[in-house]
Amino acid sequence: MGKKTTHKFKAEVSQLLDILVHSLYTNKEIFLRELISNASDALEKVRFMTTAEGGQDDTVLEIRIEADKDAKTITITDTGVGMTRDELMKNIGTIAHSGTAELTRMAQEGKDSLDSLIGRFGVGFYSVYMVADEVEVTTRSMEPDASPVVWSSDGRNDYKLQELDGDDSMARGTRIVVRLKDDLAGQFTNVAHLKSIINKHSNFINFPIHVGGERVNTVTALWREPKFQITSEQYGEFYKFLTYDSEDPLDTLHISVDAPVQFNALMFTPRTGGDPFGMNRENRGLDLYVRRVLIEKQNKNLLPEYLGFIKGVVDTEDLPLNISRETLQDNILIRKISSTLVKQVLDHLEKMAKDDADRYAEFWRAHGILFKAGYMDFLNKDKFARLVRFNSSTSDDAKGLASFADYLSRAREGQKEIYYAYGPSREALGLSPHLEVFRKKGLEVLYLFEPIDEFVMDALRDFDGHPLVAAEHADMATLDTFETLEQDEKAAPLSDGQKTTLDGLLARIKDVLGEAVTEVKVSRRLSGSPVCLANPDGNVTSSMDKIMRVISKDTSIPRKVLEVNPDHALVRNMLTIFEKDANDPFIEQAANQLFESALLLEGYLTDPHALVGRVQDLLTKSSGWYVDSKK
Repeated sequence: MGKKTTHKFKAEVSQLLDILVHSLYTNKEIFLRELISNASDALEKVRFMTTAEGGQDDTVLEIRIEADKDAKTITITDTGVGMTRDELMKNIGTIAHSGTAELTRMAQEGKDSLDSLIGRFGVGFYSVYMVADEVEVTTRSMEPDASPVVWSSDGRNDYKLQELDGDDSMARGTRIVVRLKDDLAGQFTNVAHLKSIINKHSNFINFPIHVGGERVNTVTALWREPKFQITSEQYGEFYKFLTYDSEDPLDTLHISVDAPVQFNALMFTPRTGGDPFGMNRENRGLDLYVRRVLIEKQNKNLLPEYLGFIKGVVDTEDLPLNISRETLQDNILIRKISSTLVKQVLDHLEKMAKDDADRYAEFWRAHGILFKAGYMDFLNKDKFARLVRFNSSTSDDAKGLASFADYLSRAREGQKEIYYAYGPSREALGLSPHLEVFRKKGLEVLYLFEPIDEFVMDALRDFDGHPLVAAEHADMATLDTFETLEQDEKAAPLSDGQKTTLDGLLARIKDVLGEAVTEVKVSRRLSGSPVCLANPDGNVTSSMDKIMRVISKDTSIPRKVLEVNPDHALVRNMLTIFEKDANDPFIEQAANQLFESALLLEGYLTDPHALVGRVQDLLTKSSGWYVDSKK
């Protein structure tokens, strides 16, 4: 047996150990993740070297963890490559990375979490001293004729080394005995707690991990398996394990990428959506692994928020195992992985929409509202525009979906513009005065039911060179070029005298309404309604105006143009009354009623009392006439 020798830690190691020993940070469990990761690397090296040399190795490649409550120890044993004496001194006792002084300063100032600091400076093994009073490492290299070597230290100033010459009792590999601090012994010798730590951080390590003789990591890292070998049942089981969902996923996307970054990803689309803009907003993100080791749960940088419905994992070889969260946010590799993932997801959705419209409709009903937030992804604007869906005036009901491409396939000959209108429901849009001319001309209108739809249209502006135009802003000269398919009973044309009287009536209505409207004018768009309101600037839609007023907490009623349909029976009756007596009180009563009815349709009328009172008065008067007519 070789002589036991004592060696001083290098200055930077002593500084680091002092931080760890006196650490007040709570996330001490990462020490187990680090030791298991080191063991996994050692096992991977054995497998690689055995394969490269064409040899055969009968030793079971595994990691075993034993807890002893009485002795207050945890023992982590692997059958990996092991270390020689020189390798021990090189790997434990010096820090290859510089910057420990910076680490010390940051830890003392409390600027970062300890696991992040450990990651940044590549000193994972030393994290064991957050929980240990003393550590003993016994290791035997797989090199021929290598003897076991024992390394031990209390993590203060020095470590001891001893070669066990001629001792063949230990097989190849490494055994680490961690003597726990008294206040942590109960926690970290609890087998159930150890299993939970492994399930959280190291569940997909490629080698069996046994705790107390029972294998813990029983779920396969499915994303690493060849796609053609995986059944839909296996995907479903993995999805349920990952998300705790009771249903199978709606869709699965399994990809393996070699460039520009090497990574595997397994992503799922749930059948139901959550509350994307409310309490559930932060419950998103893909789990990020490096070589099967969990680095971050629900990483928010891998996919943009509008794809936040996707659940799954990403595993890469190219990131350092101990990369910190702060570094992750600015890491160029993460950005490259993200751009590749977004492209893959959007391409996959486009293929689904093309090959299986029913399944895409199911996806859209579950996740469409969140997906529409992608209007801000200008890099993928064209892909997004092909995937977005709306209800339409040609749909049978509110569940019908139309794409821009669908719309154009049904467009009238010579039609260049894609028309849309916002409303709370199909019923409301069916009654909208602004859409009467579109119904008469047989022009399709996309129906927008969600406030976010306005922002989508505003951001896209056009689709394949076809402008997106709000129905209320449509150019009447353009609409007039289309043949009228739905003829109304035409009122008799106005005589020259009546036209002059109409000008007077419009002026009288403006006088009655005063500053409530900017102008009263003849409408070219109306057929079945007597009046409608239009924005005077012709730029902002009524619905967008409402949204902006909510944002700015403006509760006032906007001043708009009142457009009057001179061919409507009510307006013709008002014209006759006005001709006889310009000051007849009915003109004022009707003007106010028509204006407030238009406000009600537009969603601006907050106090309906006056309108209801007028309706009751008019019904009382008209019912008397109706009774007389029946005599």
